[in-house]
Amino acid sequence: MATLRDIKRRIRSVRNTRQITRAMEMVSAAKLRRAQTRVEKARPYADKMQVILDNLSAASGTVTHPFFAKREVKKTTLVVVTSDRGFCGSFNHNVIRRAEKFLSDYTPETAELVCVGKKGYDYFKRHDFPVLFSLNDFAGNLDLAKVRRLSNEMTTRFIAEETDEVYLLFSRFESISRHRVSLERFLNIEQEEDADAGGSGVNYIFEPDPVSIYDDLMPRYAMMMVQMALADSFASEHAARMIAMGGATKNAGEMIDNLILVRNKVRQAAITKELLDIVSGAEALKA
Repeated sequence: MATLRDIKRRIRSVRNTRQITRAMEMVSAAKLRRAQTRVEKARPYADKMQVILDNLSAASGTVTHPFFAKREVKKTTLVVVTSDRGFCGSFNHNVIRRAEKFLSDYTPETAELVCVGKKGYDYFKRHDFPVLFSLNDFAGNLDLAKVRRLSNEMTTRFIAEETDEVYLLFSRFESISRHRVSLERFLNIEQEEDADAGGSGVNYIFEPDPVSIYDDLMPRYAMMMVQMALADSFASEHAARMIAMGGATKNAGEMIDNLILVRNKVRQAAITKELLDIVSGAEALKA
């Protein structure tokens, strides 16, 4: 049985751990509020841009753009978005497990990976599928330079036919307690074929012309898709870490309570033993 000194040392250790997990929970809560606000403000913009693209592609007739190119799939690129740090429950595990399920239909010759976040890169660098490159050290915050680099790299490789399709795999933020792993096609973009712009009956006049509009809109659309995927993932990461650290803080408190009970029992047993020794010694002197 542990000694009283060991139990006291254990209580101090768990109390220190509880202070750390509580601090991490509060930090994650503060970061979550900012990340959630960013997602909520950006999502209407992303939805409206999607509507504009759908209407443009439907109304522009035969005019197209390289992002719409549909060809025989010989190489697939999967962009996996995980976190740079741990302590966020099953957040990274769920994304990695979904990536493995996706890659089970491919071979290392027909698929390649782009890893956003250290956790995904550390895992997949030990496996067969080649990692094209990785982007790390986001610290749970959007870095527009890295977002632009990722978007430009993927679009350039697609246009150059170095890859034939690109998918984004990330955690979509729905609420603080709910986020789901989402797999979305990034390239090629499915083009609307309805001649009347999705049935709206609107005849669009293009100025200056559809080709110029596409050239300006499509890079913005691609960057917006990447930015939204990362914003969703970061918000989900902070929510998962806040919940995980809240659970750890609660468990530490329960452990402290149990250890205090054990400490009291050990102390009471020691006092009882000393009293028995004193009484026994007194009885022996009387005899």
